[in-house]
Amino acid sequence: QLQLVESGGHLVQPGGSLRLSCASSGFTLEDYAIAWFRQAPGKEREGVSCMPDDRDGRTYYADSVKGRFTISKDNAKRMLYLQMNGLNVEDTAVYYCNAQIGGSEFWGQGIQVTVSS
Repeated sequence: QLQLVESGGHLVQPGGSLRLSCASSGFTLEDYAIAWFRQAPGKEREGVSCMPDDRDGRTYYADSVKGRFTISKDNAKRMLYLQMNGLNVEDTAVYYCNAQIGGSEFWGQGIQVTVSS
């Protein structure tokens, strides 16, 4: 079974930090493009960050999170991460990890991140 499972979501105060983890199984992670998405209340799902090519490791970020979020992965551990710093209320959303190869893609179930004082 190919699977992605997120963990690490919490209620966090504004200005705080949080690391989301996504455990993969059933495939070789280094062969896949990886990404994180989020869906805020009342809004459509949007891309947060991605690493489309494991060979060069180049990363991309939505303007709203540049300088605050960092995408990374550990192929040996089959783990995908999103480090989130300087969180604000607008970051409140359900976050999803994603892995893609060719015409196939896999999604995590989503994990709630709530930023509130």
